[in-house]
Amino acid sequence: MNTKKSLTPLYRQDYFEGYSNGINPSKKINSKKNSEAYTFGFTSGRLDYESMNGSILNGIPKRIVTNTILEEFLLAGLLGLPIDADEFTPFQLNVISKWYQSGIEKYNPNESSYLLALLEENGIEIH
Repeated sequence: MNTKKSLTPLYRQDYFEGYSNGINPSKKINSKKNSEAYTFGFTSGRLDYESMNGSILNGIPKRIVTNTILEEFLLAGLLGLPIDADEFTPFQLNVISKWYQSGIEKYNPNESSYLLALLEENGIEIH
């Protein structure tokens, strides 16, 4: 990949369009979009999707794992909260458990109490 090309607005636009299509499991690569940036973006998006949800060849799971969901499981581990793991595939549960475990390893009951109190004070409820 040419670094100068990747800095152009058109290249970035094609890359992000490809990435957003690749991260969406129900989309296929747009064969009409014959650009290096789009193809590279699509491939990157698909690899990210499959690293969290497993191969598309195995089907699309009921619940899709995203970075946001993984961060929520990390936060749940940090706060020592139980998690709802219903409707996730075994592959997804393996990914989720690593993030949750990472949070548990950093769990400090005193910090969690302070954070929960602060969240409550601001009207945010954690279940």
